[in-house]
Amino acid sequence: MIDVIKLIGYCSASAMLVLMVMALVYVIVIPASDRWSKNYFIVFFSLLTVCVCATFVSAIFYEKPGFVQVEGVSCYIEAIMVSVLMPIPTFLIVHSCKETLIKSTLLRAVIILWGVYIALLEINKLTELFFFYTPENSFYRTRWFPLMMLPLAIIMLLNIVGLIRRRKKLSKRYFIAFLIYLLPMSAFIIIHAYSDIELILFFGVGVCALSMYSLILSDNIMQTIRQQREIVEQEREIARQRVGIMVLQMRPHFIYNTMMSIYYLCKQDADKAQQVTLDFTTYLRKNFTALANEELVPFKEELEHTRAYLAVEQAQHEDMLFVEYDTPHINFSVPSLTLQPFVENAVKHSLDPNGDPLRIYITTRQTEAGSEIIVENNGVDYRPADDNEPHIALSNIRQRLEMMCKGEMTIMPREGGGTVVKVIIPHI
Repeated sequence: MIDVIKLIGYCSASAMLVLMVMALVYVIVIPASDRWSKNYFIVFFSLLTVCVCATFVSAIFYEKPGFVQVEGVSCYIEAIMVSVLMPIPTFLIVHSCKETLIKSTLLRAVIILWGVYIALLEINKLTELFFFYTPENSFYRTRWFPLMMLPLAIIMLLNIVGLIRRRKKLSKRYFIAFLIYLLPMSAFIIIHAYSDIELILFFGVGVCALSMYSLILSDNIMQTIRQQREIVEQEREIARQRVGIMVLQMRPHFIYNTMMSIYYLCKQDADKAQQVTLDFTTYLRKNFTALANEELVPFKEELEHTRAYLAVEQAQHEDMLFVEYDTPHINFSVPSLTLQPFVENAVKHSLDPNGDPLRIYITTRQTEAGSEIIVENNGVDYRPADDNEPHIALSNIRQRLEMMCKGEMTIMPREGGGTVVKVIIPHI
């Protein structure tokens, strides 16, 4: 019968040792947003692993008369480790409530009680007041043993009371996670004071701690996801604000020149003046409409906006600006103000009244990668624009493409001179 009990003890201790090692590896490998909490659980499961190792050694040498000293040392280590597991949750509770550890009354009370337990354990080494080992290497509890366990039970009670008082400072998941650990642990300590259930105690501690860590980890993951969503939304808002600011900062000389062109055309060519006025009105309407557009817009609208802008520019620069459209594919969506800034950038940097005419080619096509927009010009080679200039910076367009539709933008020199801008909008 004794051999069967020993076998069960060996198997239980071995299983617990494997469980604790797995738990320790799990905590180390699985990422966590809160580095402090991760380090806390690494320390926690390391201590629990040491505790289980001591129990395993104790199970091997139990009731072997020649190993009383080994049994005593392993039992002492076991008692120390069990006691350490009681105040450790206090640190996590106080930290999770964002309280200062040094100033925490709860933490100081718990440490004092733990010191009382250690003092009683040392007294037992001299007096054997609470427990001792018989010559046959068997563990024997005295009637005063529950008194030695009393400080640990009070520690758990203080933790539960402290947790309840701080429940409003914790998320629901954190509160439940701590209860899952503290309530069973308190029950195990009370039962352990009156009966020998060390393996059950360690198993319960391990399972409760894993449950607590899993809940806290899931809460951290959810919090990280929420923070990432907030960051993305903030970036989108910043991009929208940039668009609005840049739209309102349209080149003053462009507006002035357009109005003067319309003024002179009214006498020279009334029909053309009407058309330029219509094109300019369309351009302005599209620019201001872009302020309210927070989602993707049909490419057809972007193309109409670009045509209106180029028509106004062509009216001012006859025989100096030529545009060719090859846009059979228009059934896709893009962020607002995606196409027009490309051609505006080309006109602004490449149109030279004293040089060769500027030619702009706008092409769209559908490929396996998605919808492609290609804007070419024969002007000067591309140079990164200054974000402080009063036009929509190309870097801002790239940012909005990536955030709003996972689009890609590449800018490269054109063979023979000039610049090629290629945008790829993936299939949705």
